[in-house]
Amino acid sequence: MESPLLLVLCFLSFRIRMLFFQVMGLTALGIPAYMLTSTTSKEDEKYIYKALDKGEGALTILYVTPEKISKSKRFMSKLEKCHHGGRLSLVAIDEAHCCSQWGHDFRPDYKNLGILKIQFPNIPMIALTATATYKVQTDLMEMLHIPKCVKFVSTVNRPNLFYKVLDKSSVGKVVIDEIADYIRGSCSNNESGIVYCFSRKECEQVNELLSLVAKELRDRGISADYYHADMDVVARGKVHLRWSKNKLQVIVGTVAFGMGINKPDVRFVIHHSLSKSMETYYQESGRAGRDGLPSECILYFRPGDIPRQSSMVFYENCGLQNLYDIVRYCQSNRKCRRSAFFQHFGEAMQDCNGMCDNCAYGTEIKEVDATYHAKIIASLLHDMQSNDQRATMLQLVDRFRAKIKASAGASNTPASDLKKEEVEQLIILLILDRVLKEEFQHTAYATNAYVTLGPLWKQALQGKKAVKLEITIGQRGNKGGSPKGANKRTRTSGLETKLDELRIELSSSHGGIFPHAVLSMQQINMLGHQKPTSIEELEKLIGKVKAEKYGNRIIEIIQPYVTLENPDVMEQDLRKASENGGNKRLKKKDKNLVYVESSEDE
Repeated sequence: MESPLLLVLCFLSFRIRMLFFQVMGLTALGIPAYMLTSTTSKEDEKYIYKALDKGEGALTILYVTPEKISKSKRFMSKLEKCHHGGRLSLVAIDEAHCCSQWGHDFRPDYKNLGILKIQFPNIPMIALTATATYKVQTDLMEMLHIPKCVKFVSTVNRPNLFYKVLDKSSVGKVVIDEIADYIRGSCSNNESGIVYCFSRKECEQVNELLSLVAKELRDRGISADYYHADMDVVARGKVHLRWSKNKLQVIVGTVAFGMGINKPDVRFVIHHSLSKSMETYYQESGRAGRDGLPSECILYFRPGDIPRQSSMVFYENCGLQNLYDIVRYCQSNRKCRRSAFFQHFGEAMQDCNGMCDNCAYGTEIKEVDATYHAKIIASLLHDMQSNDQRATMLQLVDRFRAKIKASAGASNTPASDLKKEEVEQLIILLILDRVLKEEFQHTAYATNAYVTLGPLWKQALQGKKAVKLEITIGQRGNKGGSPKGANKRTRTSGLETKLDELRIELSSSHGGIFPHAVLSMQQINMLGHQKPTSIEELEKLIGKVKAEKYGNRIIEIIQPYVTLENPDVMEQDLRKASENGGNKRLKKKDKNLVYVESSEDE
């Protein structure tokens, strides 16, 4: 006899290893979940197809990739039989922005998912994404054949995240030293974090540099390792597992890392390199603080990194425009960081409450009239193009500085000069303002980015376009002390430390699930604050399932702290003990009441 089956199909862009952890987490919660990918064992594959075909076995959630829809006739045949048997209840398309060519992570196989609504018109479909602009939303409704769908849109505002952009040194080791200093200074409780890098090669270099300070980091209880898609699958899995179980504090990963991770207690996300779009940065930085607790998102930015990134994204639909949007976010010295997200995703402005560097620190800015400098740059490029010459940004910077130096002392030359980094900043500003533009040339080994004249170059050459360059005085984000509106993380209390140790112990003894699957940090904080002493009280904070599984152990740990921190309870207990000839005495020290055990002889 066929058993009732609730089947949810999720078409994920996750790495297979990430998907494995998703399935493991659901299984630990008693939800029969499987994944059907190229790595699925023959035994599991046979079980899944049998469940789809005949409804035999327990199968509630099945994860598959979009390629299964496009390329597996066998799977589609079994799916149709599941539907005819009345067992297909929902189709869920995760990372749905990948369907749209306007999405920041477009994947061609996602385009074919519209066939599902055609073949199964009466089956509910849900499309999920955290990074869809209005244009992407419109595109999705058309592609998935759901024009009359109901849209649920939540705010992009994550009030617990503090956004910060820091000036990035051109010296690689200096950047790593700053990252290490931040981890040592702000994450002394061994709190988890991610450091994102631009490419696999850079990822290994960053981790190599981190290794130079590994001993000092270990002395402070900090450990780091790197992760990228081309690593050996076993080695990659071990790194991710150690990090997920809080045995490794920091993962240095490429932008591919994080898709599908289920780790809510990531306290910081650091971008060693620039993201390729606002959507990408929002998604990557948003892996911090999913437990709702204060967390930090730090992006290291220098204009000199832009050509390398632009040469990678220019072939994508709106790739350059998307990149320039995140560059504007980084170059803004006055505008609230959050307002950039609200504007980009078409949401009404909300108060930042001092949770970004521009709102919290009140950065001091010097405004430089760079109209003359822009005229010199436009003149240089015009002369070069007349001679069929090209210049990269670095070459243009060198030529500009040489030109300024050669004309020093002339009566018509402005006295102010610009540092190399400031000239780079000016060139990027002129690109964003369409005075200049980037062009690209392919070679056998790389794609080179060159700076050329843009649509408005003549206005700059004639001095008719006013150019104002904003220069930050001092390191961005370091002035003003603590953020005005930030709820700074507090040190873990003794009880919270004990509860953290308990969840690690329980996670090992319950099938190796992740510690946060036993208790999240938010739940630990609530338990530490409210100190429930009964299963009923515990259920209200962590839910019935967890209370039944772990309740007795949790209450056993909480009980001594309730007694120690409630003098009235202790006095009542002592009074009763005294009336009954009890064996306890009260000792006062520093206004804290404690029990002192005494023997019958005393």
